[in-house]
Amino acid sequence: MEFRQLKYFIEVAEREHVSEAAAQLHVAQSAISRQIANLESELGVQLFEREGRNVKLLPIGKIFLTHAREAMKAIEYAKKQMDEYIDPERGSIKIGFPTSLASSLLPHLLADFKEAFPNIHFQLRQGSYHFLIDSIKDRELDIAFLGPVVTDDPNINGDILFQEKMFLLTPNNHRLSKRKSVYLTELKDEDFVLFPEGYIFEKLVVDACHSVGFGPHVMTEGEDLDAVKGMVAAGIGLTILPESAIGQLQSNYTVKIPISSPDLKRSVGMITPRHRDLAPSEKVFYQFVIDYFTKHYPNQYPL
Repeated sequence: MEFRQLKYFIEVAEREHVSEAAAQLHVAQSAISRQIANLESELGVQLFEREGRNVKLLPIGKIFLTHAREAMKAIEYAKKQMDEYIDPERGSIKIGFPTSLASSLLPHLLADFKEAFPNIHFQLRQGSYHFLIDSIKDRELDIAFLGPVVTDDPNINGDILFQEKMFLLTPNNHRLSKRKSVYLTELKDEDFVLFPEGYIFEKLVVDACHSVGFGPHVMTEGEDLDAVKGMVAAGIGLTILPESAIGQLQSNYTVKIPISSPDLKRSVGMITPRHRDLAPSEKVFYQFVIDYFTKHYPNQYPL
């Protein structure tokens, strides 16, 4: 079985069209067809059903596609390590992050790193909490920042970098808007604006409310931070968010209020795959992040 066969197979399988795969790979259709036939002969199974110029991936082909993708990732990772072995301060790192950290944590961190290591490049990917976790497991990302940090998954290493307070966000004309702080129990009869069920910010708020004996009354839901904050500004309800998700809020329509009891926080940090070593450039970045937060958050890291 050859690397070229796997590469051609994956391209055809994802497109289910030989000519489109040939155009993408810049090779002749006959070359792709020949390599696919050789692969099927070696495996002893038919991977595709031919339908004129089109092909349809058979169930056994779908199974092989999963393994072929994993094999290609392993090969690409091995090549990356070889390329970086001579000079670990060169390379490319695939980094994931959530929206809530895009404007607070990442800009200063990445700018400082680029100044120290200008020849290491980033491929940045924004995504949801569960997307980032799955992408680390599937080798789509090398390192991801998120909060709260996963610490109980057998496939992931989690490093907590700091703890971040959660704040109440209310409309500026709300009855609590002039308060210096609030107790969470005071929100028992309030209308909430939350993310939909399954989102990590929804879980943080619901779990916090349940911890003091009530379930939040959800007036409406929003699928992104701007939508949630916009609905709070419109007076539809209030919400609870980590400080970084609220940002440096200068608004005539909303007020950020500390929650004095309970002391609500979320952990913020990075996750890496547990069952493979980081490539040389990834190790450089990983250690830089640890040193960065040890310096800037001396009372929080290591926890």
